[in-house]
Amino acid sequence: MSESSYGLSVITSVEEYQQLVQTRAGQRLVDLTERIPSLVLDIRYATPDNLLGEAVYSEARAFLREPVADALAQVQESLKARGLGLCVYDAYRPYSVTVRMYEQIQDEDFAAPPWRGSRHNRGCSVDVGLVKLSNGERVPLPTDFDEITPAARSRYGDLPAHVMLNRSILLATMHYYGFVNYPGEWWHFDHERWPEFDLLDLPFAAVKV
Repeated sequence: MSESSYGLSVITSVEEYQQLVQTRAGQRLVDLTERIPSLVLDIRYATPDNLLGEAVYSEARAFLREPVADALAQVQESLKARGLGLCVYDAYRPYSVTVRMYEQIQDEDFAAPPWRGSRHNRGCSVDVGLVKLSNGERVPLPTDFDEITPAARSRYGDLPAHVMLNRSILLATMHYYGFVNYPGEWWHFDHERWPEFDLLDLPFAAVKV
């Protein structure tokens, strides 16, 4: 495990990550499209359509630690009864990307400070919206992903009733399966087991096992 320039212990070695996977249950980062094939991906950080205005991922992939991916699969299954499914905007995020984001944004409300790291770096956070299962069409929610406005807050109330209902369905279903919402962003959820996992700074290519 390496120490970052901000004093955090971060796993940067593929060998160390693989050893963890072999010796500790649940450490593996799971490809969400393999675990939950019905998911819709819209990985904004693989495109310029994000807060930074440039792509920071080389490919549009989404990974979570195994128990977190299993919990998200339960969310997807539960939503199916309403004809709904999840759209994933971001999941595991390498620590170096978190550093880059904070150094450009400089706002702890919208970017985790690198001296603390992000639960995304642990493979335990996911940014999601809702779609209609029948056609993949987006379900109306308060804002676009990563929109820095008051309406992004999870308790913002000046919204049409149908939008508030959709947000409530998302928040309640995610909560039921162990995800805790960050109140500044309706789309951001941390799984309750996040303290069990280390910070990672590995590219997507290194965890595709």
